[in-house]
Amino acid sequence: MRTSHVLVVALFVLFAIFNSCKHEIAMPSVNPADSTVVSENCSPDTVYFANEIFPLITSSCAMAGCHDAITHEDGVNLTTYANIMKYVSVGNASRSKLYKVLTESGEDRMPPPPKAAFTSTQMLRLKTWIEQGAKNNVCNSCDTTDFKYSTAIKPLIQNNCQGCHTGASAGGNIDLTTYSGVKAVALNGKLYGSITWAPGFSAMPKGIKLTDCRIKQVKKWIDAGSLNN
Repeated sequence: MRTSHVLVVALFVLFAIFNSCKHEIAMPSVNPADSTVVSENCSPDTVYFANEIFPLITSSCAMAGCHDAITHEDGVNLTTYANIMKYVSVGNASRSKLYKVLTESGEDRMPPPPKAAFTSTQMLRLKTWIEQGAKNNVCNSCDTTDFKYSTAIKPLIQNNCQGCHTGASAGGNIDLTTYSGVKAVALNGKLYGSITWAPGFSAMPKGIKLTDCRIKQVKKWIDAGSLNN
C-alpha cells in the first residue's frame, strides 16, 4: 500500500510540474502586419505591397544617394517593409508622413526635383494601400499571355524603373517616361539584359529582380516587335 501511495503522489507531482511548465512557456508574439500575406487569387480592388508599393518606393525613394541602406539621407532608410511602416499611419493616408511628403511642393516634395513626382495614379494606389491596412502583402498571380504595352509593360516600367529613369536627370541618361524611350532600350537589348541581371548589364531594378513571369512578359513583348499596343 505504501509503495502504491508513493507512486500516486509522485505521478501527481509530475503532472503538476508538467502543467506548470506548460503554462510558463513564453510564445513569441507575432504581429500579423510583419508577416507577408500571399494571395494566389488576387483581387483587382486590392493594392499589393510587394507588387506595386515596394518597387515604386525603391525606384523613386530608396535609390543610391537617397533613402537606401547605405546613404539613408536624413536618417531615413526605406529599403524594407518594417522601415517604410515607420512613416505610415495605418488606415489614414493623410496622417502618414510617407504620403504627405509626396504631396509637398518645391524642395520639400519627395522625390525632390528634378526627379519626377509620383503620378496621380501612383498616389492613388499608395493611398489605397495605406487605407486598406498597409499590409505586407503580395499577389502571385501573373498572366504571361498578357504582354501588351498598355496593360503589362508600361505599368511595370512606371513602378519599377521610372523613379530613376526620368527626364534630364535620368540614370544613365536613359529616360523611360515615354514609349519611344522604352522601345529604344528594348531594341538595343539593354532592357532585357538589365532585368535578367545578365553579365555586362546594370542589374535592374536595383536590389529587386523581377519575377520570372514579369521577365517573360517583357521578352514576349520584345519578341513581338515592342509594339505600342
